[in-house]
Amino acid sequence: MGLPALEFSDCCLDSPQFRERLKSHEAELDKTNKFIKELIKDGKSLIAALKNLSSAKRKFADSLNDFKFRCIGDAETDDEICIAKSLQEFAAVLRNLEDERMRMIENASEVLITPLEKFRKEQIGAAKEAKKKYDKETEKYCGVLEKHLNLSSKKKESQLQEADNQVDLVRQHFYEVSLEYVFKVQEVQERKMFEFVEPLLAFLQGLFTFYHHGYELAKDFSDFKTELTISIQNTRNRFEGTRSEVESLMKKMKENPHEHKNISLYTMEGYLYVQEKRHFGTSWVKHYCTYQSDSKRITMVPFDQKSGGKGGEDEAIILKSCTRRKTDSIEKRFCFDVEAVDRPGVITMQALCEEDRRLWMEAMDGREPIYNSNKDNQSEGTAQLDNMGFSIVKKCIHAVETRGINEQGLYRIVGVNSRVQKLLCILMDPKTAETEDDICAEWEIKTITSALKTYLRMLPGPLMMYQFQRSFIKAAKLENQESRISEVHSLVHRLPEKNRHMLHLLMNHLANVAKNHEQNLMTVANLGVVFGPTLMRPQEETVAAIMDIKFQNIVIEILIENHEKVFNTVPDTQQSNSQLLLSRKRSTESKPPSCSERPLTLFHTVQPNEKQENRNSIINSSLESAVSSNINSFLRSNSTPQSNMNSSDPDLEVIKPNRPNSLPQNPSPTSPLSPSWPMFSAPSSPMPTSSTSSDSSPISSPFRKARALYACKAEHDSELSFTAGTIFDNVHPSQEPGWLEGTLNGKTGLIPENYVEFL
Repeated sequence: MGLPALEFSDCCLDSPQFRERLKSHEAELDKTNKFIKELIKDGKSLIAALKNLSSAKRKFADSLNDFKFRCIGDAETDDEICIAKSLQEFAAVLRNLEDERMRMIENASEVLITPLEKFRKEQIGAAKEAKKKYDKETEKYCGVLEKHLNLSSKKKESQLQEADNQVDLVRQHFYEVSLEYVFKVQEVQERKMFEFVEPLLAFLQGLFTFYHHGYELAKDFSDFKTELTISIQNTRNRFEGTRSEVESLMKKMKENPHEHKNISLYTMEGYLYVQEKRHFGTSWVKHYCTYQSDSKRITMVPFDQKSGGKGGEDEAIILKSCTRRKTDSIEKRFCFDVEAVDRPGVITMQALCEEDRRLWMEAMDGREPIYNSNKDNQSEGTAQLDNMGFSIVKKCIHAVETRGINEQGLYRIVGVNSRVQKLLCILMDPKTAETEDDICAEWEIKTITSALKTYLRMLPGPLMMYQFQRSFIKAAKLENQESRISEVHSLVHRLPEKNRHMLHLLMNHLANVAKNHEQNLMTVANLGVVFGPTLMRPQEETVAAIMDIKFQNIVIEILIENHEKVFNTVPDTQQSNSQLLLSRKRSTESKPPSCSERPLTLFHTVQPNEKQENRNSIINSSLESAVSSNINSFLRSNSTPQSNMNSSDPDLEVIKPNRPNSLPQNPSPTSPLSPSWPMFSAPSSPMPTSSTSSDSSPISSPFRKARALYACKAEHDSELSFTAGTIFDNVHPSQEPGWLEGTLNGKTGLIPENYVEFL
């Protein structure tokens, strides 16, 4: 198991779990530092004494063989595995060379000692200095905070305001120092993968030239050396891209820390001071508290960052009521009282500031006013997987393959943004799209390729869809290459029709680009780096998501190298035709709504005449859809797999969802029974169908069980909070578009429809 990723959002909470994860990284750095010192010492002994060369080399080899890399994340790429086992390979080479008499090693200090010393002093040394600064700021912040919270509320308002401002400055400075320290620790952990191994590789290469009897050994080693060099370069390239992404995320966190918080399983969490009665009076003890609104459970963990450990046992209570504490009733500020069902008396708690108290009161349904901090979704562009979208992509591909397939750096070199936006405006203009079949020769190839990538990023969701993101990543992490291809093959055929057709079109084109890599220098690996983040962008921007970019690239490489098999054949684990058809009916092309972005329902008032016309139109559409569905099911069940795969024209109309057998007299535009509402959209797990019984259809028995694919935190009282794997009962359509209604632990509420799969 690798080291856990350090999220920047955890720096603000500064939870005990975050401190534990940080300690594991610090221990790994200390271990690496000690090992480098020992390695340098052994190298100098090797250079100093030829007589002791044999014993020194064996010790050196043993040190290499015993050291194990620990990468960030729960899986390693092939390149990282190659780098991780490189030390064992080096040790084997050194043991073989021990039997030979060797000459004086020249230039060993320059290729081995100096880079390791530089890495240890500049990188690990900088991390140690950052730790000292971090520890100092932690102690300073906690001291100032305690002093501030002990101020009497009877002091002048100006003095209190000045004290508040001072605490805010200290808190902001501590937060920035914490972010910088976490960034530096993870940077050193990533750097050691190549800056530590690369000098060793150069040292071994230098030794080969001085070994009279080492020619055959060096010849045998050359294959692994080539593989390792490529792995190091790939790892370096990924590091450069990952580092820029992480640094960009850190800057965003500095500017707007509250907009990049992780989705938590808890309604509210953070530090509170709890009043405890002692024999000599009362004392305020610092606790890290969590609260879950569903169970009304409050957990209190006594913890002090200065001491770095727990101050007692955890305690959990069930909330009964929460009341704001008036300032004139207690000398402390920011206080509120909590009553518990399973504990007598009143518990007085002190928040860190007024805003913090407001959030705790709001979470516990206290008397504080409720503010809605949700922000409206910003539009993600007008790009769609419609006829125009396919036409734009085909035009761009045709222009690239006819005019610029051999241009160096194809798709990697970006065009001028203003020119790219202008070209997109022309391509997306319906009038221009009808009159012009090809892109004019005046547009540069780099502008066309940038326009294609930009259009794909403008889609409401990534082409390979958010709900399949984790499944594709897990497929790339499989150890066996055949297993990876098989799993990706199966997942591609679970995508909606239009998404799969568009992906097929792109992969065919990228395969043609890769065939000309000797001219354009764009290998399959390079194309994976370019298109991985575009086709599989994560729903949330976190450090862990950035670390998974390398696996996104692997997925794209698999699709390019195996595009004929993936798109032109049916996977071995393919579902039956009826199940696949129903799965595609339920698939949606829009981004799944998050719990913090619940859409508003707009109702349109229609006149009596319009109501009757709408009703007739809906009933007619329902009958047409039912007939069309039965005909298509019959045709598909009697067709061969080859004929199904040949019908991949993206301009074909996607089969609409079945309509209900009975309709209300006046369905609203957002009613789940209206023609535009997608019935049971759960693309990751199709509902079973039966040709002999109508009881299994989702229309005749809408109340079903479902399982959560992802965790979700409720932002409204009408929604349910849950974790991945939670089972819901009585799941059925709701009045809210994009939402289902289900029961969990006796409570009924709303569930995002793309967050669950039906059982």
